[in-house]
Amino acid sequence: MQAHTIRPTRPKKDRKRVGRGNGSGNGTYSGRGMKGQKSRSGGGVRPGFEGGQNPQIQGLPKLRGFHNRFRVEYQVVNVERLGALPEGLSEVSADVLAELGVIRHAKQPLKVLGDGALSRPLQVRASKFSSSAKAKIEAAGGTVQEG
Repeated sequence: MQAHTIRPTRPKKDRKRVGRGNGSGNGTYSGRGMKGQKSRSGGGVRPGFEGGQNPQIQGLPKLRGFHNRFRVEYQVVNVERLGALPEGLSEVSADVLAELGVIRHAKQPLKVLGDGALSRPLQVRASKFSSSAKAKIEAAGGTVQEG
């Protein structure tokens, strides 16, 4: 490729020069038609204006309520799911669960909930535990590490 062989990405086209005589094809009314608000300089209506009729955008529902910007969204796992993990596993953390495909990713904090039963001891590391989950893990002989 050489500098003189490069072509423009879109065809070059001169801008339309209006109001330069009838011979140019854009004289007299310069493509604006006759009279009216749109023919005047500075004329026209704002975007979304529908001639005084209630605009469509106003028919849509308004945003309501409140969004808490400090809310922490946890990934949750029940005790029953921890019990179903492979046998050779003794230590469970968000990284391990993400590798096994139990949770989506280890970026969000993990919370363990107490639904189900646990039959073997596990060392569980998570951001939060429900009180029933903590009790069930410790009752099975495991340990709970928060944080």
